[in-house]
Amino acid sequence: MHSLICKDVTTVVTATSQEAPVEGRVTQEEVEIAARRKELTIRWIARIAGYIVFLGLWEWASGAVLEENLLPGPVRIFETAVDLFERGKVFPAFGSSLWRIILGVTLSFMLGSMIGIVTQNRWFAGFFKDAITIGLTSPGIIWVLITALVFGNVWFSPIIAIILTTFALVAVNVAEGIGSLPKDTIDMARAFKVSLVDRNRHIVIPHLAPFLFTGLRFSFSIGWKVAVLTEVFSAGSGIGYELRIAQVLFRQDEVLTWILLFFIFALFLEKVVLQAVEDKFFRWRKEIAST
Repeated sequence: MHSLICKDVTTVVTATSQEAPVEGRVTQEEVEIAARRKELTIRWIARIAGYIVFLGLWEWASGAVLEENLLPGPVRIFETAVDLFERGKVFPAFGSSLWRIILGVTLSFMLGSMIGIVTQNRWFAGFFKDAITIGLTSPGIIWVLITALVFGNVWFSPIIAIILTTFALVAVNVAEGIGSLPKDTIDMARAFKVSLVDRNRHIVIPHLAPFLFTGLRFSFSIGWKVAVLTEVFSAGSGIGYELRIAQVLFRQDEVLTWILLFFIFALFLEKVVLQAVEDKFFRWRKEIAST
């Protein structure tokens, strides 16, 4: 009897100690959070240190290695950027380039999506095969030169160059997504008489979303480069146009300033805007993974 009572007491104490964590003891989840936080801190410190070293070497090279007129330092670039903002030249130039990019990428996305859908048919797959291959392998400078020579200095020249450069990326991603649709799941939904709208909403669109967003993101990043490059050759406004004017007038500080402003704005759109849209659109993935 005494041994049974002792055994029961031991079992209760053990179960209680397992259920209630000891005060002051760090859980595994807290250890993982601290490790991720430490890794993120180290990554940011390394990134900031890289920028500091780069800017320091750049400032030293300006004047010590090359003349300051040929290689303006970061301090002079900053002063030039402030001057461009005060003269009201930055926002109109970026606005002109941005609306061309948005329109070009939108039309490219629509065209590429339609081609990706119709290429599920063998006849259309053969019809568009070479066009897609050329679009994937040809550098953007080819379409920039062709549109500049054919259309000249018109407002839609950069838009056509963006479409010709990026539509194939969207078409390939859409075709790949459609080809990998879960046919068993779709057949089961049909067997249970799920409506076409519900099938597209709960099966097709969530499955195609990563492919669509990948194509859109690649098109946007490439569209920036093509648009600015086209504006250098054939445009009356935009970032590329301002680069060309600064280069013609031998204003090296303005050339580098426009380039750096372009880098900063492109990084902002890529790392902040598009990343926020992606996180919000695919939030359901994290919710599923956490369950």
